[in-house]
Amino acid sequence: MRTVFWENNQLKMIDQRILPGRFEVLSYTDHVSVARAITDMVVRGAPAIGAAAAFGLALAGFESASSSTLELIADLQAASATLKAARPTAVNLAWAIDRIMKKVLALSAATNRIVEANALRQCVLDEAQRIADEDVEINKRMAEHGATLINDGDTIIHHCNTGALATVDWGTALGVIRTAHEQGKKIHVFVDETRPRLQGARLTAWELEQYGIPYEIISDNTAGYFLKAGKVQKCFVGSDRTAANGDVANKIGTYMLALAAHDNGVPFYPVVPTSTIDLSLAHGDLIPIEERNPEEVLGLEFNGERVAPKNAKARNIAFDVTPNRLVTGIVTENGVVYPPFEVNLRKAVLGE
Repeated sequence: MRTVFWENNQLKMIDQRILPGRFEVLSYTDHVSVARAITDMVVRGAPAIGAAAAFGLALAGFESASSSTLELIADLQAASATLKAARPTAVNLAWAIDRIMKKVLALSAATNRIVEANALRQCVLDEAQRIADEDVEINKRMAEHGATLINDGDTIIHHCNTGALATVDWGTALGVIRTAHEQGKKIHVFVDETRPRLQGARLTAWELEQYGIPYEIISDNTAGYFLKAGKVQKCFVGSDRTAANGDVANKIGTYMLALAAHDNGVPFYPVVPTSTIDLSLAHGDLIPIEERNPEEVLGLEFNGERVAPKNAKARNIAFDVTPNRLVTGIVTENGVVYPPFEVNLRKAVLGE
């Protein structure tokens, strides 16, 4: 089933906070609750967040009682601001909202005023569904391109979760690994725990079990050991926003993994739909980096006991930026992009 989907005039999402212990699908009927679900990481992963926000905007349209085009658009714009603020780093969120609002404004200028309010509501829902459907197709295209980089017998390090749970369906980096496996390649995956929320140990490991792909969970700070020992042939990660020069913002810890891979001559591949490439940002230092509640760090427990001292303080940076010099190639739905990224990413996104 899909991670994010529309059913019976409600947005349905798999609750990723409680996997792998329990599998539950939650329902949402208003955009504020959707924004909160994005912030609270009921749904996570840049493509899945984008689809969730798109459907959240559709809910906002149906929430509005306005029969006036201008008032409905004002309600949608207010909802857009609420949804965009939910998580600042993942560019797909703003990309999906902006794409829908551009369609709404174009339709409102061309539609008969008697029917245009309802037409606008349907327009938002139709475009949200289109974004979700396109995401699945794009993931499978990326997976085909990325799987050509994996050889039979490869051991791969994967950071965070980039599978079906991080998208509408299939996955980005984990989708590449899944496709290579389904092609019959014998592969093994080292799964970074991905602290502090343990998306690797909880979600990626759970997905790999569903696919029957051999894996072992490793602590994040073990990756360097295996890379130096020659036990790893490739690194595959996702991205929440990639700048025009190929700098990649991804889950915290990605930069350290890229440094270790580079030092040991191991190829490092982010898998990135073109919707996640932000050509408006010249380099990664311009990417807004989210800092989350320190309790996500301080609340960790070992053997049922809290790890940190009672009065401890913490910093909880959610993402870091890997500079393009550490990136071997960027897998997109339009092919694998190699340096110079400033030129070739633009071609991949715009077809120039």
